[in-house]
Order: sequence, then C-alpha cells, then structure tokens
Amino acid sequence: QVQLVESGGGLVDTGGSLRLSCKASSSILHTTSMGWYRRAPGKEREMVAKTLIGGRRNYYADSVQGRFTISKDNANNTLYLQMTSLKPEDTAVYYCAGLWYGRDYWGQGTQVTVSS
Repeated sequence: QVQLVESGGGLVDTGGSLRLSCKASSSILHTTSMGWYRRAPGKEREMVAKTLIGGRRNYYADSVQGRFTISKDNANNTLYLQMTSLKPEDTAVYYCAGLWYGRDYWGQGTQVTVSS
C-alpha cells in the first residue's frame, strides 16, 4: 500500500505562485509515472502535469504549459508542482497520483483557490 500526501495548497491572488508537494510512502523510483491532476467545481478531473520516471519526460496540459513545472526529489520521495502566473480558472482540488507495479494510487487532494 502506497500513501500519497499533498500539501502546499491555499488561497492566492491572480498572478501569484504556489508550490504543491506530494510525499510518497514508497520510493518513487519504483513508479512508472507520477502526475498532478485537478478537479474544478462542476468539471471533470483533468491531467495537469505528468512525468514518466523511466523516460524522464514531462507532459503538461495546454492550459498550464509554460506556467507550471513538475519536478521530483527521488531522495525524499517527493513530487512537486510549481505553479506560477496563477489564474482564477486554476482554482480546483489538486491531486497527486502515481503508478506503482501496475496499480494507481491517489492522494487526498489539496485545495488551490485563485482570487480574481
């Protein structure tokens, strides 16, 4: 069983920045991929950013390309999402997820609210 714990969410003004963290209870070196997802009120969950651990490639949603950066700290089993130039439409619950040995694991989510 893998546990993922997100932190770093909060309330920020338009144009501001936040950094989300996701601490994993198991080595992230053993994942196939890890990523950040979000669900805004009344909308479907969407992929925000994803990293393939083995291939060292990152993917971003078009809506966040150039503003968000996904990164990881293998030694501390932590995934990050640096968010800059935040917009009100970025308001959502952000979830961390990872694929370990063919199984998806999800965190509990952290709220990000961007005021206009």
